Amino acid sequence: MPSLLLAVLLAAPPDDLQAIGVVLSGNPLRSVAVLRSAGRSRLVAVGETAFGGKVALVGKDVVHLDFEGTKLELRLTTAVTRADAVPLAARAAPPPAPAPAAAAPPGAKTMERAEVQRRLGQEVPRILAETTAVPVMDEGRVAGLALTRVPEASLLTDAGLQAGDVLTEINGTVIDSLASLMALYPRLQGAAELQAVVLRNGQPVRISVTLR
Repeated sequence: MPSLLLAVLLAAPPDDLQAIGVVLSGNPLRSVAVLRSAGRSRLVAVGETAFGGKVALVGKDVVHLDFEGTKLELRLTTAVTRADAVPLAARAAPPPAPAPAAAAPPGAKTMERAEVQRRLGQEVPRILAETTAVPVMDEGRVAGLALTRVPEASLLTDAGLQAGDVLTEINGTVIDSLASLMALYPRLQGAAELQAVVLRNGQPVRISVTLR
């Protein structure tokens, strides 16, 4: 009986669990939810698990989770939604001319991992609300995301990103949608270094952040 009770408790959703944002994809299986509990924020794709529950569905204003058979519906506490290349393609800017290699970094940065985690917990809602990314099309495919708006004095600007940058790659992964960008977050949590390639004024620039 004690082991059964423990299993039930472990499968129960946290009392303070919230859905604070979503990233909607043209492919529902690539949509991402932003969940928050105990001061921590997680970006979780459909089918992935966070805070003990598996994300079953991500909608415009709702997230469905499965806690070992117990269904939970979370309504967004912050009305923040983003769409990927499917609805935004018509607004995409012309692709910049490609260059063979990235330019030298404008200055590698070092950040404390604990401080980054703390700031993420505070800034995720603002970043989602104030960042605008438009897919850049090249021969019918998404070649990157143009950051037309980036919140000032945020982790994004402190890491070296600027409004107007076209984000094309992070740690070797090609960025072909906003959903794929957000889905990278769980995999980057244990990384010692973050390497991003952006096109800035038509020239590739490598941004490097070391986490310690």
